[in-house]
Amino acid sequence: MYQENVILCGSSKYTKKYYLNEDFNGLPQPVKDELKIMCVLYTEEIGGTLELQFDEDGNLSLITDAEEGDLLYDEIGSVLMIKKLQKEKAELFEQLETYYKVFFLGEDE
Repeated sequence: MYQENVILCGSSKYTKKYYLNEDFNGLPQPVKDELKIMCVLYTEEIGGTLELQFDEDGNLSLITDAEEGDLLYDEIGSVLMIKKLQKEKAELFEQLETYYKVFFLGEDE
C-alpha cells in the first residue's frame, strides 16, 4: 500500500507550524497531543525542523533538518535531544510502529 516514507507529523521553527498527517486522525487524542507537544518543544528548544517518518517496513524515524546558515540551530543539542526522546518515548514509538504496521501495512501483530 505505502511504498515510500510516510510522514506521521512534524514541526518547524521557521514557519512556527505543526503538522499531523490527516491519515493519522484516528490516533487517540492523548497520543496526538503528546506528539504535538514533543515536536513543538523540540523545534522551540533546538530550532530547525523535526519530522517523524515511517519507512516502507513500518519503522519510525525522527528526522531533523536545519536551513543552511542557521546559526541559531543547536546541532549538538539536536543529537542529545533525539537520543533523549528515543529513550523516554520508546514505548510510544513502539506502539506507533505497531499501529502503522497493522492499519497501514496490513500486517498481523
